[in-house]
Amino acid sequence: MEINRRFSDNARAEMRAQIKNASGNEVFFSGLINESGVVVSVSVGARGSLNSVPVNFSQKRNCSVLIHNHPSGNLQPSDADLMVASDCSENAQGFYIINNEVSEVYVVMEPVLPRVVKKLDSEKVAFYLSKNGPLAKKSADYEERPVQLELVKKIVSALNGNKIGIFEAGTGVGKSFSYLIPSMLWAVENKERVVVSTGTINLQQQLVEKDIPAAEKIVGKKIKAVLVKGRQNYLCLRRLDETGKERDLFNEEQEIFDKIFEWSKNTPTGSRSDLSFMPSENIWQKVNSEADACMGMKCPFREKCFVMKVRKEAADANILVVNHHILFADIESRLEGAGFEDTAVLPPYKRIVFDEAHGIEDAATSFFSNQINRFKIQKHLNLLYRTRRGTAAGFLFTLLSLSFSEENADSLIEDVNQIKVALNGLEDAALALLEHEYTLRLFKNTQTQFVNVLHSMSVLQKHIADFTGNVRKLFDCIPEEAKDSPVLYETKSVLRRLEDSAVVLGSFLSWSEHPDFVYWIQKSKLSSAVSKNIENPYYVQFIQTPLDISQTMNKGVFEPMDSVICTSATLSIGKSFNYWKKHAGVFFAEEERILEGEFPSPFPYKTNVLFAVARDAPFPENAFEYQRYIEDSIVRLIRAAGGKTLVLFTSYESLKHACDIARNALRLSGIKILRQGDDDRFRLLKIFREDKTSVLFATDSFWEGVDVPGDSLSQVIIAKLPFGVPNNPVFAAKSEMIQQRGGSSFMELSVPDAVIKFRQGFGRLMRRNSDKGAIVVLDKRIVEKQYGRIFTSSVPETKKMYDTVENIAQAVAALID
Repeated sequence: MEINRRFSDNARAEMRAQIKNASGNEVFFSGLINESGVVVSVSVGARGSLNSVPVNFSQKRNCSVLIHNHPSGNLQPSDADLMVASDCSENAQGFYIINNEVSEVYVVMEPVLPRVVKKLDSEKVAFYLSKNGPLAKKSADYEERPVQLELVKKIVSALNGNKIGIFEAGTGVGKSFSYLIPSMLWAVENKERVVVSTGTINLQQQLVEKDIPAAEKIVGKKIKAVLVKGRQNYLCLRRLDETGKERDLFNEEQEIFDKIFEWSKNTPTGSRSDLSFMPSENIWQKVNSEADACMGMKCPFREKCFVMKVRKEAADANILVVNHHILFADIESRLEGAGFEDTAVLPPYKRIVFDEAHGIEDAATSFFSNQINRFKIQKHLNLLYRTRRGTAAGFLFTLLSLSFSEENADSLIEDVNQIKVALNGLEDAALALLEHEYTLRLFKNTQTQFVNVLHSMSVLQKHIADFTGNVRKLFDCIPEEAKDSPVLYETKSVLRRLEDSAVVLGSFLSWSEHPDFVYWIQKSKLSSAVSKNIENPYYVQFIQTPLDISQTMNKGVFEPMDSVICTSATLSIGKSFNYWKKHAGVFFAEEERILEGEFPSPFPYKTNVLFAVARDAPFPENAFEYQRYIEDSIVRLIRAAGGKTLVLFTSYESLKHACDIARNALRLSGIKILRQGDDDRFRLLKIFREDKTSVLFATDSFWEGVDVPGDSLSQVIIAKLPFGVPNNPVFAAKSEMIQQRGGSSFMELSVPDAVIKFRQGFGRLMRRNSDKGAIVVLDKRIVEKQYGRIFTSSVPETKKMYDTVENIAQAVAALID
């Protein structure tokens, strides 16, 4: 009876047949059980001898129960069996031993029964957004979007089937509700947490403050959604208290500290974004929460801890709203040993929605990069030892007094000074190397140039190692009653960060042993506010960047998660998702797990948008002539539109010159010219939205995330196709990899990368159904070159024009009038 209760007839028949095929030897099976605990299917993982069989660890990961036969008929488990069974218990798997006839079974370890999953009805979910649904009843002028309903159904299919969904949703489809409503219903029905990951904190806040409350009203269910930020965004009350003891050393920042202190008494969240002012980084980093400085249960402020409050809220939330950086921090922690079943940075989860998924490769690459600079290391040293107004301060002195080792003070201070000298030596060597460059990559052809830099790195690394080692020796001298002193935690935090910097230096020194990374240095300029009294306003960053994050993404996201929904307005290139899938890591997944879909914008691009390309433009290869042409053309086009224009560049130098020309030419026109860099992004966009004749000159991040519906934006000018800069170290290294394997770096990297960015820029114009205007491209390669078809076939169908800029300007004026 036991055997029939444990196995279905089909499973028993399959095992008998496989054991017979193995000549009666031991066979390792992996099995799947149903809700009643019956093994309903098995597959062979390995075959052995009469006495033993290897465990197939690849199959072992994806099953409910492990099974093998004992040809002797004696089902008593061996020591090796017990070891495997013990391992199974860690993974909630069962372990069975059977005889060759599959008529008897010995259950060594009981499996955990699978949770009953309540699948969603796609038609019922789509009904919420249909013309007869609750959203339509709330709005008299609601228009059903069939393309949105199809997207909702696809997302439901991905959740129900444990799939990876890759869904491109054009502007106006309504992708936020399309993924929020299924995710909310799934979370409630299955008591399962869903993580929504976005590109920015601003989008996080929009989801939590606007979209999710609206979605709750649509579905008629109360959902617990928690916005989770990195802990550095929260105030640490212990550090605030400790820092307050040195308030008198803050000089002009005393007032800022006092404001934070007063705010701390009443803030319910402790979140930096809730402050009514922007504190300096210097002050905030002294009082914010840091993981490696956290005292945990030993903290005297633990009952009031803002981070703990958020974690408690997150633990029983239906929806966690995070940004990509937080998600990757959590994934990194899980890959490094925390596992996927317990809390790491976030509580455990099995389903993720990536909004703005086109950016996850860049976000992951940035997160998994390491970088150090002079200021970063000096900041840590200053926490340990600093002098101001002739007074010495820092954790080092408190530590010395706790360990009764004051006689070591001079030696440790000398260690700090040696690090500073070595740090300055490294900075000087790097600046000398970058005298005529802003970036330089370390590779075979440049190794001799880097000799002085690498030598200086070696010296600095040794001094950091000596210093941190000497400080750690003090820990052994601290009496037991002082081991919970906050300064001990703070000192250990600083030492870990200094040691992390030493690890990065070591990686640079052994760069040739790490072919999967790019090692490069970058000269950056201090802000004018910081560099007032500094002779040399430049500093150097030393950066280690992974060349490929696809395998990390597969191991940390696509493989372990039950379902992953990836959505954006720009995932495909020429109607294919292959480029994005390859770079994001989806290519490693089984084909049957992947669902794809394109859901085009419902906006009337055909009637409302003119897509014009300047025929009389010179090719960009003639840089001087091309710059003069775009400067003149931009002024003409701005006049034609009466302002209302976003001008997108790929070069800030080109932008500056063109902006200066436009300001001079249009100074009497009443058109306000805004330039990226003149103010922060938020204020620039606010002015651009409110001043309906203004023009914004921008580059880089302004190609995406700019949402200006209505009359304030009627024209987008793309000065040049957004190809990657060839001398960008990471771009150059990726190009070389492609060339080395015989591929075309231009067609496999440059063009796809540029198409995605071009599509983002193109999408700035139409933000609502009634918008109309022109997208003017001043780079005729999009028409004249064969690869231009990839750009044009990747954007919505519009009215088209290939003519002189003079005729285009007339058409723009007529369209916008």
